[in-house]
Amino acid sequence: MNVSSQHGRVAHPVLWTLAVIVGVAIVVASYMVFGPGPTNFAGGKRVSLAEYHDQDPTGVPTELKAASLIERGEYLTRAADCMVCHTTKGGAPFAGGRAFVLPFGTLYSTNITPDVETGIGSYSDANFLDAVHKGIGRGATKLYPAMPYASYTYMSDADALTIKAYLFSLKPLHAPAPQNMLMFPFNQRSLMGVWSAFFNPDKRYEPNTDKSPDWNRGAYLVEAMGHCGECHTPRNLALALNNREKFSGAIQAGWRAYNITPDRNSGIGSWSDDDLARYLATGHAAGRGTASGPMGEAVDESLSHLKPGDITAMVTYLRSVPGAATSDLPEPRGNPAPPSHSQGVAANSDPHGQAVYEGACAGCHGWTGISPVLSPATLIGTRAVNDVTATNVAQIIIRGAQRHSAGTSTNMPAFGDAYSDAEIASVANYVTARFGTKGSELSAAKVAKLRAAD
Repeated sequence: MNVSSQHGRVAHPVLWTLAVIVGVAIVVASYMVFGPGPTNFAGGKRVSLAEYHDQDPTGVPTELKAASLIERGEYLTRAADCMVCHTTKGGAPFAGGRAFVLPFGTLYSTNITPDVETGIGSYSDANFLDAVHKGIGRGATKLYPAMPYASYTYMSDADALTIKAYLFSLKPLHAPAPQNMLMFPFNQRSLMGVWSAFFNPDKRYEPNTDKSPDWNRGAYLVEAMGHCGECHTPRNLALALNNREKFSGAIQAGWRAYNITPDRNSGIGSWSDDDLARYLATGHAAGRGTASGPMGEAVDESLSHLKPGDITAMVTYLRSVPGAATSDLPEPRGNPAPPSHSQGVAANSDPHGQAVYEGACAGCHGWTGISPVLSPATLIGTRAVNDVTATNVAQIIIRGAQRHSAGTSTNMPAFGDAYSDAEIASVANYVTARFGTKGSELSAAKVAKLRAAD
């Protein structure tokens, strides 16, 4: 047999296989890169802010138009939720140092007080806009998208600089950020420039002329300022937001950020406008649940400080997002459990969960799931106990929920040190079985992983 012809017959299918692999890779990459923008679902005509002749959706609400620059900056800083990420637990506000535990290592937030050496004191207006809109920090350093610049990029220049004015009014604090601990290749900051080229549009918010001023204000607050999608929208393989599944839920810092689309069963479709507005403004809506974890922080440090009109605008916008079903989130159970612990059989057969609940939980949450003490402790109707992963139930048991702002007082103690991983798994499974639609099967190993998340 001719050797060259034999080689040609072998090479031919190999080349075809490589071509198919490359073609598939191009299709997948194109699918991710050319995904829809955050407001594309709404259709309509979008114009630049300068060409929009209705009420300006950016800036502060009408009540604060005459306020000082610093007061307006504080409001916008709250709306952008800057303090939570840039403040470590027990640390000074905005001094950074908060750890973000990611699948590929730990990232620490930076100091954004006006300290010249360790903060942003040397930033010019152009430097600040580069950081907010493009993810470019001190000395042309590429920022990791844990800083949500791919959402902040829609923030107007004027609003970003008003925030800068407020931050520069704060006391400078010398606080170097801890060294990031990221595995290769994620520790190569230069790669963030490539990521930004594909996934950061670097464009400001464009009002939709076919929508109401209230809708546009809500879109600006939800997308550009509040960056709600950063927690509630799933990510693609490149860890950019997948707006094809917009607001359908995701895992954030070891907590589950739930579906906030208008889907009736797994989202907020059954909530009234008042329920949703109250939850955003106070972190609690009767029969719906109480915000904890990252969402509790967002309410306490950001949403609870917004004017009622801005909360209403956010509700208007959220109602317009297409509904998306989440397969493992059934419609929350509405009927209470029996009043006696001996009635109502939990789905799991482990009696230890009931024993832990009786000793540590029943006094506040009750056997029916309707709290005899205060409304935020009611379990019936809440999304967390109707989540078959029991992720947030376990996190709340581990870390507790202490909140004393926004008109809602929550003081559930942390039980992470008092109970083992197995005990926490048992009681979480008991709670979801007794008060939810379907009991969870949380394992001790999973609880151990949740302990390590932040």
